[in-house]
Amino acid sequence: MFNFLSSAPGTVRPAGLSHLLPGIALSGVIAMAATLVSTLHGGPQFLYALFFGVAFYYLSHDDKTRPGIEFCSRTVLRLGVGLLGARITASQIAGLGWSTAAIVIAAVVSTLLCGVLLGRRLGMNRAQAVLSGGAVAICGASAALAISAVLPRTKESERFTLMVVVTVTVLSTLAMVIYPLVAKLLHLPPELAGLFLGGTIHDVAQVVGAGYMLNAETGDYATIVKLFRVSMLAVVVVVVSSLFKKQRAASESAGAGAKKQPLVPWFLWVFVALVILNSLGGVPTAVQTGLNDISRACLVVAIAALGVKTSFWQLARTGWRPFVLLLVETLWMACFVLGAIILRR
Repeated sequence: MFNFLSSAPGTVRPAGLSHLLPGIALSGVIAMAATLVSTLHGGPQFLYALFFGVAFYYLSHDDKTRPGIEFCSRTVLRLGVGLLGARITASQIAGLGWSTAAIVIAAVVSTLLCGVLLGRRLGMNRAQAVLSGGAVAICGASAALAISAVLPRTKESERFTLMVVVTVTVLSTLAMVIYPLVAKLLHLPPELAGLFLGGTIHDVAQVVGAGYMLNAETGDYATIVKLFRVSMLAVVVVVVSSLFKKQRAASESAGAGAKKQPLVPWFLWVFVALVILNSLGGVPTAVQTGLNDISRACLVVAIAALGVKTSFWQLARTGWRPFVLLLVETLWMACFVLGAIILRR
């Protein structure tokens, strides 16, 4: 079913699911541990999974666990992103109104441009700048993982992706605490408070937490605004895939036996198909809930696997520039949406 190269040059592992099981089991156990700690003590599930995974970095070079870890960090990751489409319907997006949608779209586009321009000033390449901007603009760690899947793959790119995941998760958690206080201070009504929270906080879970921290109406509106941002992930991934098509092809041709990726990856087709099916009422509520849970589980397992592939030393080597870039992008998006809300009032 799958072929994997062993550590010895010129040798090929026999095909079969059994060679994936040790790495999948390791990633799954780390993901369950992260989920348990998050449930019992609170805190970001993704961040726990990443840090727990880093503790097992030594197993990333083991012949028994490496194939399964690679499988989780790629295929399971893509499946989790694709299943995000089960959360979104066309009626939710249409219910926002054109002015709200315009503010969100403008915030997303301007944050991406901010990332590209500032990233260039900080000495980062275009792929890194786009990855950081997309993570902040769309949906945090999930967007970072989805965009990285269509960028040229190098060891440096994997390390940068992990740094982005760590930083946006921390910033999103801080925003979940601080932004509701800002909304209260400005006496924003539920609709505008929901627009501020849903249009600026990175991760869906943190948006839900921040919104319902104020009241149920704000929580509902913030969630819908956030899902609209998530729906833009498909467009952003296609655009990024087309922009980096030549670079990706060059990196694939450099690898022995590398398989060429299509312009629109398969997980994006799954995403779009689920959005359409859900909009037509073809996904029952129970199934939708199950798909959301599976999507979340896949992403946690994938981040755990990515953590196993990364050491603290490698994360430290990325330096201070990615943190500064992500912080400025986060502040830019918050100020942009807040400014639009003040003008709208």
